[in-house]
Amino acid sequence: MSLTFTLIQTNLQWEDKAANLQMLEAKINSIQKTEVVVLPEMFSTGFSMKPEQLAETMDGPSVEWMKKISTQHKIILTGSLMIKDNNHYFNRLIWMLPNGSLGYYDKRHCFAYAGEDKHYTAGNKRLIAQVKGWKINLQVCYDLRFPVWARQEQNENGSAEYDVLLYVANWPERRNHAWKTLLTARAIENQSYVIGVNRVGNDGNEIYHSGDSMVIDPLGEILYQKQHDEDVFTITLEKEKLEQIRNKFPFWKDADQFRIMNEEL
Repeated sequence: MSLTFTLIQTNLQWEDKAANLQMLEAKINSIQKTEVVVLPEMFSTGFSMKPEQLAETMDGPSVEWMKKISTQHKIILTGSLMIKDNNHYFNRLIWMLPNGSLGYYDKRHCFAYAGEDKHYTAGNKRLIAQVKGWKINLQVCYDLRFPVWARQEQNENGSAEYDVLLYVANWPERRNHAWKTLLTARAIENQSYVIGVNRVGNDGNEIYHSGDSMVIDPLGEILYQKQHDEDVFTITLEKEKLEQIRNKFPFWKDADQFRIMNEEL
C-alpha cells in the first residue's frame, strides 16, 4: 500500500495573500500525479504576528481556495493559515479533502520567542488524519521541539497510533541544525516516516529561511532534503517497508506508557 506526497518548498510574499495563492496555484498545476500536497506554515502570509489584520474565518477566501484546488486536482491539500474562530486567533493547519470536507489542527506550541503566544491561542487536541489505510499525525513548526506531543502510542489492538508525522514550518536558517536533527529524531524514536515542509527566502523581518524540507524513513534515513532553493518534490511512501521495519525492530512497543491530558480552552 503506497501513498504519494508532494512537498512545496517555496518563498512567500510577505503578508500578500493574493500573490501567494496565485503562486501556489501555479506550482500545484505543474504537478503531474500525487495524492497529498503539503504547503508551508502560514502559506498565504508568511509567519506574521498580525492576525488582527490578516486572519480569516473558516469560510474565508483562503480556505475556499484550498477547497477549490483540492476538488479540481482530486488531491488532499494541507498547510496552515491564520484563522479567527470564536474571537480567538489560531495558527491552524487545514487538512482539505477533495470532496470539500476538512479537518484541522491548531498549533499546540506557540513560539513565544517571536511573540506568537501574544497573538494566537494554543490548540489542545492532536489531529491524526486517515487516508488509504495510512494514519498521519499533523503538527506545525515549533511543535517539533516537544517530543511528548508527537510520541507514538499503542492502540488497543497493539498497532501504532500513526504512520507519518508531518510538520509544516517557517523555520529560520539560523536554527536549521535543530530542525534537521529533531526531524530525524522524531522518525527514529516513533518509528514512522517524517515529512517536514519549510519555506525558503527572507520574510518581512529579514529572517532568512533555508528550507531544508525533508522526508525521513522510520530508521532515520533521509529520503529527500532540499536546501535554499524552491522545489516541488513528489515521493511515494510504501506501507510495506514501514511494517517490515516495525516488525523487525519493534522498539516503539517498549516505550514508557503515558497519557496526554488536554486542557480546555
